[in-house]
Amino acid sequence: MRALAALVGILIFAHPAGAQGTAVDIELAFVVDASGSIDAAETRLQRQGYADALKNPQVLSSIAGGLTGGIAVAYIEFAADGCERLSVPWTRIHDLASAAAFGERILALPPVFCPGGNAIGDALAFAAGSIQNNAFSGARRVIDLSGDGPNTVGGAVEPVRDLIVASGITINGLVIDRPSMPNLDAYFRGNMTGGPGSFVIKAESRETFGAAILKKMILEIAGDVPSQAMREPVVPDRN
Repeated sequence: MRALAALVGILIFAHPAGAQGTAVDIELAFVVDASGSIDAAETRLQRQGYADALKNPQVLSSIAGGLTGGIAVAYIEFAADGCERLSVPWTRIHDLASAAAFGERILALPPVFCPGGNAIGDALAFAAGSIQNNAFSGARRVIDLSGDGPNTVGGAVEPVRDLIVASGITINGLVIDRPSMPNLDAYFRGNMTGGPGSFVIKAESRETFGAAILKKMILEIAGDVPSQAMREPVVPDRN
């Protein structure tokens, strides 16, 4: 309950969205699984996926087409309870140079060593607090969590999710396929995600992971999630 109690205090005394800070179209927190079930190759795959997606012409076009022409992003990694970290701090992305620089910082990160399970509730609380306390003011605020397992340690996810959504922050999910957990996407939908336009995308394999990140990022930045997009399978990017 530590994360929930801390989050209550953060949200009670937080400024409302749009009250202060540099104006951006969206504050987007990438919350990425770095637990023991994610090996070195998968860690690299995730980091490369986010770095590549930010530089993609479709993403940059979506950013440029917004009212402010910029978004704020942060890269947060989590594992067991107490292991959440703001790995790359909040940064305004507005062109290819700023997107590439942020991606390079992701790829240069040292590995995370914190075995013991997935503290998703704590990670969501940490991300929400980071959004509330950053130097940006977004028209929309989104937590984008990717992982290959359910919450196993720390506080419960559902009360944290409900409080975050009530504060005006949307939570989306990206499921990394794990054969032993074929219904993980249903768990994400029922227990973790929420808010206006929230959605879950599943990467069926390593080959489709980068494409899944790209698809999710475009939908989040554009702020429009048509139901058809959620039914279409994610296919590898051959470009």
